[in-house]
Amino acid sequence: MSEKNRMLTLAAQARDRAYAPYSGFQVGAVLRGGSGRLYAGCNVENAAYPQSQCAEATALGGLIVGGDTRLTEVLILGPGDKPLVPCGGCRQRLLEFATADTPIHLCSESGAHTTLILAALMPHAFGPDSLS
Repeated sequence: MSEKNRMLTLAAQARDRAYAPYSGFQVGAVLRGGSGRLYAGCNVENAAYPQSQCAEATALGGLIVGGDTRLTEVLILGPGDKPLVPCGGCRQRLLEFATADTPIHLCSESGAHTTLILAALMPHAFGPDSLS
């Protein structure tokens, strides 16, 4: 199994465990840390919507707890026919731990996929380097 297929399998498993009783919109994400380890996450909704958590944020928590502080690859899997693009907040969260050339695999349950680099999702980004 290729590494990308392994990531896709883990993302599908995480997506299937998503807690999305309000939207029914289940998302799975997998991050590859600088160590090479993979961290999966799913979205977790709350009746008070602002308290909900995206799959990418859940996976980032695992990355940090796992001892990694850099991510080298991201895969996001959502429902439907079109590849799922991360929300603005998650783009910013990913930028904190990635570089401009980090590959982001955008996937859908129908099999559609595309790969972009983070810079394509965050042109002219405000990140850690902006504070120097």
